[in-house]
Amino acid sequence: MRTRTLWSYVYLTGVLGLIVAIYAGLETLDPSLRSSCTISSFFSCAAVDSSGHTTTLGIPDAVIGIVGFLAILVVAGLAERRSSDRRLVYALLAVTTAGVGFASYFAYVELAIIHALCPVCTTAYAFGVLVWVGAIALAVRSRREAAPDRAAAPDGAE
Repeated sequence: MRTRTLWSYVYLTGVLGLIVAIYAGLETLDPSLRSSCTISSFFSCAAVDSSGHTTTLGIPDAVIGIVGFLAILVVAGLAERRSSDRRLVYALLAVTTAGVGFASYFAYVELAIIHALCPVCTTAYAFGVLVWVGAIALAVRSRREAAPDRAAAPDGAE
């Protein structure tokens, strides 16, 4: 896959994740939106939102998602513009890894504590994992491009 395609993939999944995270945040403000994603007693945005377990360290989980996806997009933009600075690609990998960590924690709370799963939140988690996969691919590509040409060295010596 071409590097340009990987960057496009990261931006697309990041923007889609941001849109879903914003919608999740709007659900907390407008109860009528919650009912639109309640499929059953288990797959229920309303059950999750009304559980009292949707904040982490006093910050609403949806805000963490919105800020996280914004951070991903900002770091991705910087990393792409300054492609010679590999540290920024690794910063993108770190931010997306942190996002997957938060998403895993939020999913755990939904499944183990609330005993319900918010379909909108789960969609945001999925986009977080997808953008993380793109960041991994970019980090691997960056590392390969920076590595010396091992094929030219006899017997693997450098």
